[in-house]
Amino acid sequence: MQFLFSDHILDTDRRELHRGAEAIAVEPQVLDLLILLLQNRDRVVTKDELIATVWGGRIVSEETLSSRIHAARKAVGDSGQSQKLIRTVVRKGLRFVGDVRIRSDDPPPAIATEQPLPDATPEPSPATLALPEQPAIAVLPFQNMSGDPEQEYFVDGLVEEIITGLSRSKALFVIARNSSFTYKGRAVDVRQVGRDLGVRYVLEGSVRKAGNSVRISGQLIDAANGAHLWADRFDGDLADIFELQDQITTQVIGAIAPRLELAEIERARRKTSNLDAYDYYLRAWAAMYRFSSQGSKEALSLLEKAVALDPEFALAYASQAVCYFIRRAFSWSEDPAHEAAEAGRTARRAMDLDSTDARVLTFYAQTLIYNVGRLEEAVACLDRAVDADPNYANAWMWRGNARAYLGEAEKALVDLQQALRLSPLDATLWIAQTGMANAHFLRGQYEEALSCVSKALRQRPNSLSALRVSIAAYALSGDLDRARQLLGRYRELDPDARLTKMREWWWFRREDDVEKYLVGFRLAGMPE
Repeated sequence: MQFLFSDHILDTDRRELHRGAEAIAVEPQVLDLLILLLQNRDRVVTKDELIATVWGGRIVSEETLSSRIHAARKAVGDSGQSQKLIRTVVRKGLRFVGDVRIRSDDPPPAIATEQPLPDATPEPSPATLALPEQPAIAVLPFQNMSGDPEQEYFVDGLVEEIITGLSRSKALFVIARNSSFTYKGRAVDVRQVGRDLGVRYVLEGSVRKAGNSVRISGQLIDAANGAHLWADRFDGDLADIFELQDQITTQVIGAIAPRLELAEIERARRKTSNLDAYDYYLRAWAAMYRFSSQGSKEALSLLEKAVALDPEFALAYASQAVCYFIRRAFSWSEDPAHEAAEAGRTARRAMDLDSTDARVLTFYAQTLIYNVGRLEEAVACLDRAVDADPNYANAWMWRGNARAYLGEAEKALVDLQQALRLSPLDATLWIAQTGMANAHFLRGQYEEALSCVSKALRQRPNSLSALRVSIAAYALSGDLDRARQLLGRYRELDPDARLTKMREWWWFRREDDVEKYLVGFRLAGMPE
């Protein structure tokens, strides 16, 4: 269902908000709040209803509630002063007072342009995902019971470590962090989560941090019927936080499949014994996931502090390399040559410290691909990453991208499909979809390429890599008007774009593949 109001469209199925053709980034809780108000626009929604629906009945501070209401108003172009769409009814609650139309057939704008992409097939419903042969589990974001929003990064980091620990079992199918975290801040039905992600088990829990003490509660639920299979509580000192993570991981494995070889679940390798360094590392990833220039700068600063405290913290160095890569991918680099050199240096340092961790191997492979074009070496590195952690979606995704550059389109598509299955709701889904579009484009399958890239651009309208595939595919399929329109959008994001600069992003092994893209860009009007 789509709600149309003012110049906005809110799509409840896709959970997307658009202003005209522009996608508006909205936090899940804010989106839930908007949907609740729109669905009940004929009456006042009370504070208790808001808390019950959006926060699942949990205790919520007035500050948190006010901040989400403010964010909802801002997302739809409203304010607390004007209240032209969302009106506060004193001592009663909120009501959506704008004019609303409903439609259920027209899709939302595909990308940040005036026209929707033609021939874009709808994404398959996650509800159709078949259960894999081995036990499948999703670890949902734990609730932060500390009453301090600043501790969100700590709770999220703890859950990520539990996911990593579970992923070390080749007998388990573990949904990637980026997909399970799409449920953060939302009241969920675990049976629906099971259908959405194609899993049999769901782990949920809470964390209460007070001073130097921490309490972690967890429960394992059968997603088919909602039955509780296991629950436990762990109290400890922050100095023992890694031990607590390991306890939870081991007990969850035992609850899911008592006959599994627990010896196969090695103790999650600790990357640092310095808790302050680990704290900076978690904060850095929280900043990086904002996918903004300022967020990437903040992440680099935090990671510098992490490695200063622990010069042997491999994951912190590897994360620096990823941050430099993100800055380059979005043309945020202020000194591209220097940042490329730093990406190489930090990635090599990470590998020197730990060349067995799947994340370190994957981050290093990204540097091999985009810094120096050493594709065969990158694929070999990613082979090791997949073998070390077959549930790590990122490794499958980047191996698929590397194979596309090598001209191995069939193998690339297999890897990328596996990445999408492991993390069907990933916040970085656009990278896998762009890789698939790239593989289809190189095979001359322009309609399939445009179908994939439209999904990528819905999620990340400012992705230069997705726009590159889209421009070339439209041009070679004969739609030059659309190709030129998208080229204009591309040059707004990267004013220095030239064909010579394009070559810096294309590490295709076959010259014919490079030429195919160049022909498309020339047709679209890209200057030499």
